[in-house]
Amino acid sequence: MPLLFLIPLVTGLATGYISKKCHDEIAYLVSIFTILSLILSLVLAPWPIQLVLLIAVLASTNKFLKQIN
Repeated sequence: MPLLFLIPLVTGLATGYISKKCHDEIAYLVSIFTILSLILSLVLAPWPIQLVLLIAVLASTNKFLKQIN
């Protein structure tokens, strides 16, 4: 399984950490880059990882919806 999707994921997490530390206008640009790189890593991820993430999202959504009602 190629791990190429980890490059934008690690980059996004690193830039997210940096944006939390600075409070300038650059933090907004870094936050946009973080979101884009996380989306890119999800697109590049192999289908088993995408399937696990989809199941986790559906399970957590159902859990939160049951708490609201």
